[in-house]
Amino acid sequence: MTSASEQPILVAAATAKPEVNPYLMGVYAPVGEEIDASDLEVIGKIPADLNGVYLRNGPNPRFEPEGRYHWFDGDGMIHAVHLENGKARYRNRWIRTKAFEAESEAGKALWKGVMESPKGNPFGNSHGLNVKDSANTDLIFHRGQVLSTWYMCGTPYAIDPLSLETLGAEDFLGTLVGDMMAHPKVDERTGEMFWFDYGPRPPYLRYGVISADGKVASTTEIELPGPRLPHDMAITENYAVLMDLPLVQDMEAARNGRHKLLFDRSLPSRFGVLPRYGDGSQIRWFEASPCYIYHVVNSWEQGEEIVLDVCRVQRPHEQLAAPAADARTPLAKMLSYLRLDASLHRYRFNLRTGQCLENQLDDDNTEFPSVDSRVVGGRNRFSYAVHISPESTLKFDGLVCYDNRAGSKTEHRFGPGRWGSEAPFAPRDGAAADSDDGYLVTFVQDEREGRSELDIFDAADLAAGPVARVLLPQRVPLGFHATWVRADQLEPSRG
Repeated sequence: MTSASEQPILVAAATAKPEVNPYLMGVYAPVGEEIDASDLEVIGKIPADLNGVYLRNGPNPRFEPEGRYHWFDGDGMIHAVHLENGKARYRNRWIRTKAFEAESEAGKALWKGVMESPKGNPFGNSHGLNVKDSANTDLIFHRGQVLSTWYMCGTPYAIDPLSLETLGAEDFLGTLVGDMMAHPKVDERTGEMFWFDYGPRPPYLRYGVISADGKVASTTEIELPGPRLPHDMAITENYAVLMDLPLVQDMEAARNGRHKLLFDRSLPSRFGVLPRYGDGSQIRWFEASPCYIYHVVNSWEQGEEIVLDVCRVQRPHEQLAAPAADARTPLAKMLSYLRLDASLHRYRFNLRTGQCLENQLDDDNTEFPSVDSRVVGGRNRFSYAVHISPESTLKFDGLVCYDNRAGSKTEHRFGPGRWGSEAPFAPRDGAAADSDDGYLVTFVQDEREGRSELDIFDAADLAAGPVARVLLPQRVPLGFHATWVRADQLEPSRG
């Protein structure tokens, strides 16, 4: 394997001096080795009733980027720690996408990223978006394997959760036509998976269901007034919830081969509710104030209402606005765009009256939310999120637990120079669903010591700090989404 340098890589603007890109150095610098390590050193004690594997995805360019680098451009790499009987094993692997294999054969980068014109890139997704599908965004466990997805809607790649071997592009027994968004939802009670596909040309949005037998069981087109960039969705026991938000593509830029976003404050946010196996003509739209939403916490049915909890971006128009006159470089614009400012927000959609109510539940800057995976689509008591630091780059400086029943929250901060990852709930072996009887698991990187670790927290006492810190054999760059796969889910993978 070609080693990736941890020295700063310069990003040259067209008419300015080269700039140092912080997303290619320090805690973001890519690592160049795929390694395996067992019997890792532990500070504290790994709970004996915590068995499974923590996996986290993120961008890790294998070759020096062509042109200006955006954090979202990097090749997908999974870092994982398998916990079993109080012992820990670490492994990391690049995701062998079609684009990754093409660049590996060439021995260099072949694609330019989203800050450059895509003209000349070898290929893109099924919608003709000529940007590299790196599968670097989320990880979803379904039917014995992990699916690695891409934020711009691309090919889901199947990954073995223990070996991290890329099993190939997942087409669901030949039934998937088109692409899949970053955050499909799995109902563990039924075994179904729900997804959508979007693009710059009609149909702008398609919604579908993967049945428990692993085949596409239903697809339908959703009519929209124009191309949108939805990122997430929700499910309840009987419904799916889709979004039409006023973050739109700049069509003039698209005609010139560039990818540019606009936030149109004249448009409302719309939430579409339709039966799980419904036709697009059955969708009911609920209007709310303009906003953007990256990530859903959860959704459920409550009497005549559907309740939807999300992390609502507070000021998307400011994130997308041009920076100050002395900072109008492409890099400055990227830094502005990547600074999240979101908070916990709740919507209520009344299926009888058509009324939509919304209110902010917390004013802290929190994102990358999760709930116990066994209650997705049902009413949850607890949810978890990372706290976002005020740094100029996107860093997670702590964890937050929300208690819906008590209307309270507890928090933990990692400490100066220590940054975390998404922390999914890992239930204690045999624990009941939607309790706090379990743990939160996250990677923490200490930039002062240049070291990474896996921290394990008692979910019922988050403020007490980690009960165990597993020291990792190499640095784990800051990245995107994570998942926890329980030992009982791993059993079929051992066969």
